[in-house]
Amino acid sequence: MTTNTDAVLVPCPSCGAKNRVPRGRLNDRPVCGRCKTPLQAGAGPTHPIDITDQTFGSEVLNHPGPVLMDCWAPWCGPCRMVAPVLEEMARDYAGRLKIAKLNVDENPATAARFGIQSIPTLIVFKAGQPVHRVQGALPRRELENQIQRFL
Repeated sequence: MTTNTDAVLVPCPSCGAKNRVPRGRLNDRPVCGRCKTPLQAGAGPTHPIDITDQTFGSEVLNHPGPVLMDCWAPWCGPCRMVAPVLEEMARDYAGRLKIAKLNVDENPATAARFGIQSIPTLIVFKAGQPVHRVQGALPRRELENQIQRFL
């Protein structure tokens, strides 16, 4: 028998229901109790994570699933427009897509490595390799259409 401390709450990526899953069962492919959608428990953060030149390798290249890296700067208006969309997507795609934010002003080495010349630039990584690039502030629906095939 498990206790409450042995379980985690996992939101369903489809219907949003909160599911209590015992820690020992996280790798057993749990499904949502309401809609039966597979849950991606414990596989990723529910908010964008800040990365640096130093953490880029461990957070993006070595991540086992797809990563959407947002190259941005605090002074950029379009970047600020995309930020709330990425917050929502990080929550909605938790466990299926990791969203990372790279401040290009503070991390010029990684920005130069990927030839970032305009922002916002969003790069999808899969198995440590860049597989798709989006430039500019896109509405959520268009951004989802662009990255759906990589999930």
